[in-house]
Amino acid sequence: MSTSNISSPGIYINEIDQSFLAESIIQVGAALVGATARGPVEVPTVVTSYSEYTARFGELYDTGSDSYSFFNNSAAYSYFTNGGDALLITRVVNNASSYNSAVAEITNGAQGGTTTVTVLNQYSNALLDGASTTTGFTSNLTETVTGYVSGSPEVSVTADFITDNTGKLTTFTITSAGTYGYSTGDQLIFSTESNAIGGTNNVVFTLAGVASSPTPTTEVNGSDDIISYTVATGNIAFKVNTFAEGEDQNSSTASTKNNIKVEIKNANSSSGTFTVEVRRGDDSNENKVTLEQFYNCNLDPYDDNYIGKLIGTQYGVKVSPAGEDPYVQIEGEYPNKSKYIYITEINNTPNFSDVDGNVSNPAYELKIPTNGVTSFSGGAGAPLANATFGKNITTGNIQGVAPADYVDAFKILKDPKYQYTSLAAPGLNYNNHGTQLDELLDGAKARQNFLAIVDMGGYDALIGNTIAEAATINNSYAAAYYPWLLATEPGTGKAVWSPPSTFVPGVFAFNDKVGEPWFAPAGLNRGALPTVLNTARSLTKANRDTLYDGKINPITAFPGSGIVVFGQKTLQSKASALDRINVRRLLITIKQFLDQQAGNVVFEANTVATRNNFLAIVNPYLESVQQRQGLYAFKVIMDESINTPSVIDRNQLVGQFYLQPTRTAEFIILNFNIQPTGASFPD
Repeated sequence: MSTSNISSPGIYINEIDQSFLAESIIQVGAALVGATARGPVEVPTVVTSYSEYTARFGELYDTGSDSYSFFNNSAAYSYFTNGGDALLITRVVNNASSYNSAVAEITNGAQGGTTTVTVLNQYSNALLDGASTTTGFTSNLTETVTGYVSGSPEVSVTADFITDNTGKLTTFTITSAGTYGYSTGDQLIFSTESNAIGGTNNVVFTLAGVASSPTPTTEVNGSDDIISYTVATGNIAFKVNTFAEGEDQNSSTASTKNNIKVEIKNANSSSGTFTVEVRRGDDSNENKVTLEQFYNCNLDPYDDNYIGKLIGTQYGVKVSPAGEDPYVQIEGEYPNKSKYIYITEINNTPNFSDVDGNVSNPAYELKIPTNGVTSFSGGAGAPLANATFGKNITTGNIQGVAPADYVDAFKILKDPKYQYTSLAAPGLNYNNHGTQLDELLDGAKARQNFLAIVDMGGYDALIGNTIAEAATINNSYAAAYYPWLLATEPGTGKAVWSPPSTFVPGVFAFNDKVGEPWFAPAGLNRGALPTVLNTARSLTKANRDTLYDGKINPITAFPGSGIVVFGQKTLQSKASALDRINVRRLLITIKQFLDQQAGNVVFEANTVATRNNFLAIVNPYLESVQQRQGLYAFKVIMDESINTPSVIDRNQLVGQFYLQPTRTAEFIILNFNIQPTGASFPD
């Protein structure tokens, strides 16, 4: 980097490769980009286990006749199985701008607007138990019957029946035992002897949570079974939003295992507390599948159990400025604790209780959400259509996603706030998707702090074609592998073919767990692929030689050792230390450390003391790298010989780092000298 281009304050690290050969070579570990069963769209999300991955991004895509898994599933499973700690997932979809979250509106007992509700007599000809039709006898009967609001759990209601001297009902009162936030189209269903109602009737409905009994708009006479009336609705206590986006998150339309619903329990208007339970969309009240629970929530923003604090209110929004790369902007005040939901539009009850524990404002009691189950609606974004999977993916259909859909994700991941050391997009290959992968490769060169793992061809790619594709790339921040691999999908249990980039991040994770980033992620000790069953093509020694000469790292089977990565070249064309993955990852690791430390020096006085303080941290670190077999030798110069008065006057502080990276023993040469009997062995 030329110092003449420096304009804004910051850290500028130059890399000068002086290792060319003459004619003869934290935060998260990995990032994955691609289709998933569900999840936030184009919002990079960190997961720390495979179970968290499936919770946030799902596992299976159900077509109705079969279930399929995604390359990212196998990649995440391999990564965590091999000891990876954290993974950054970016979901891509077709027409991302059409996607949004689903919402559940949680209501309370406070009076809001009005809505039309239908009351339906379920058994129009059924006699009520104990109802009398004796002439001249007046009865006042009370019995408990079961009613329910359509789409919601059953509620208990009390019905009072008063008859005249002919045995016909004159007053019919229904009182619900619990509150409910009514919505347009709800039906309260109950059982009455409607054919006993006649004449002028006084039909009264008393519903908990409703200020006054509404007047029916249709009188119940003879066989009439339906009463429509207007009832006051509850206000919104708060809204629950899904992180996952798409119309398949609308559990109000179709409840599935890939969407959710939310239940409010233990609502207490005296204490202002309630429980929020996240349930799987397809469960039932008898067989609940609880995904998360948050206890003792409240609406008091000054309390530690404020629902916004307990669950979280933050969510990512993709911003696409004209003429600039898209980026993700974070909205909301409180970090997320839930893997499934975030909260918005909270109807607060500040300082709910006074010093004596009493409700400070009577209106607050009605703001507490009512108990009940609410489904989600309003999610938009069509699910996958005619998706192709495994080796059957096509040039334009990668598990239901088009190649162009990846580009914005690659651009978003250029943002330095996302830190990762490798990035893969299983499904894209350079032969068919060179334009899209160039965006990834350019990003790797620009950031200089991660290695792009790219595939050169599809399942049937030949060795010659694979090498020809690699020859068009010159990038030490990228690496390619061959061939495709067969592995058991964690969700379906089926053996499915996947590109090698699916599994290489797991190899890197294992290498770093048992060794160091600057060790070669290859060979029998650190290059094994334990989850892989077979390779798409068996490689001979000659095949491996040809691939390695062409900058492609072969993956092959060794008897007794399984499937192994047996190469560690980058896609740099010219032979130097940087044409090896271990050296590139060494430099990435050192530069990340120096970048962090140098950040403490920016805007400090450009003096000898500042330089010495910086060297006091850097030199011991490089010594530790040397002791851990990362460097043969190093030297750091940051004195007045390079920080001259003219340099200082330009507000620059310059350091020269000389590194001799450790090389790996890739070619073991064993010479056997056959000697005649009686010959002397050399000393």
